[in-house]
Amino acid sequence: MATVLVASNRGPVSYVLGEDGSLDARRGGGGLVSGLSAVSSQDSLWVCAALGAGDREAVRRGVGEPGVRMLDIEQDTYADAYNGIANSVLWFLHHHLYDVPREPVFDAEFRRRWDAYRSYNRAFAEALAAEADDGAAVLVQDYHLALVPGQLRELRPDLRIAHFTHTPWASPEYLRMLPDDIREELLRGMLGADQLGFHTKEWAAAFRGCAGDRAADTRVEVYPLGVDGEELRALAYRPGVDERLAGLREEVGDRKTIVRVDRTELSKNILRGLLAYRELLTAHPEWRDRVVHLASAYPSRQDLESYRAYTASVATLADEINAEFGTPDWQPVLVSVKDDFPRSLAAYRLADVALVNPVRDGMNLVAKEIPVVSEGGCALVLSTGAGAYDELKEDALTVNPFDVSETAEALHTALSMPAAERADRSKRLAATATALPPQRWFLDQLEALRA
Repeated sequence: MATVLVASNRGPVSYVLGEDGSLDARRGGGGLVSGLSAVSSQDSLWVCAALGAGDREAVRRGVGEPGVRMLDIEQDTYADAYNGIANSVLWFLHHHLYDVPREPVFDAEFRRRWDAYRSYNRAFAEALAAEADDGAAVLVQDYHLALVPGQLRELRPDLRIAHFTHTPWASPEYLRMLPDDIREELLRGMLGADQLGFHTKEWAAAFRGCAGDRAADTRVEVYPLGVDGEELRALAYRPGVDERLAGLREEVGDRKTIVRVDRTELSKNILRGLLAYRELLTAHPEWRDRVVHLASAYPSRQDLESYRAYTASVATLADEINAEFGTPDWQPVLVSVKDDFPRSLAAYRLADVALVNPVRDGMNLVAKEIPVVSEGGCALVLSTGAGAYDELKEDALTVNPFDVSETAEALHTALSMPAAERADRSKRLAATATALPPQRWFLDQLEALRA
């Protein structure tokens, strides 16, 4: 039994099944892992889903890390809940991504998948109910588990339950696309919590607008996640990162750099970022052969056709820019499509300009990470759609994410910025970025829930 429980789709550890049948445990990172480390492992439990064959085999063999319980949910149920609802419906709703003339379509197939989503959430609720001490604190994470608070409240009314949403929350108008009964079930699930957390005031206000008067019985709070500056800098100066940095310096030469690091997620706005870079080279030809765009675009959710098409479009546009402007000695865009964190950290260190221009994003920690790590100080071009916008807007160059021309001019301004001003802005951005590191972010929520 545990007094503090965390529930999330992905856990802090994963298992790789070797050809000889061995299981190799690999620890994950991120804000949640760092945050929960502030609580004694003897008193805490992390409940998560078994995601791959190695995880499922570990559950079947009874192999596990202390303080972690993996749920081996039936694979078809998991696929329908995760891809069919969480990533194909809730993600699109909260990020306002639907191509409305064509989507969404809520038919019998949708309702079958919603049944799976309900069952997936129920498995978590039952596991948490079974593992929690009397009056324990339960912190449920993200849109994958939006029904858990309400389901858990029915099973264990004695528990203190919080839910944190790491994405935006849909506007009332957008959420009304859902069938009435499904929308009510979603809101009822969330409102089963004593406390709801969001990254920004805007996303918290959107939830209140959707819930109306019913939100009065649930505390809706704002907890903007920051970065652990000390840990991030330590990671950025490991030997493997130094090697990647040497390689990038050889490719870039003495040119300035514009850096972005994203998954090829539809909300990240990578295509308009590339269009803005092309317009920069067109409107300001003085930057030709004097700047390189380092774009890390890791393929994401490639089992969804819309994501495969988007990833292909990013690669095609980068190739077009290189063909239009490139010379034998200069490649304008260097795209990395591998999930290579050491290379990303090396790019952070090399950044003169950071481009973070999502159309709508829960936080986007990259906007906070690059100023912390950049060696010479970086200018941040930041869209109003980033969750980090409210915190960083005073020291960033802010843009409308849909305005390619404005973004191109912001890139020009950033590249032209005097080194001293760029360094000063970067220091202030880094100070803001590290003001609420993961441990503090987690403990603030836990303390408020117990109060």
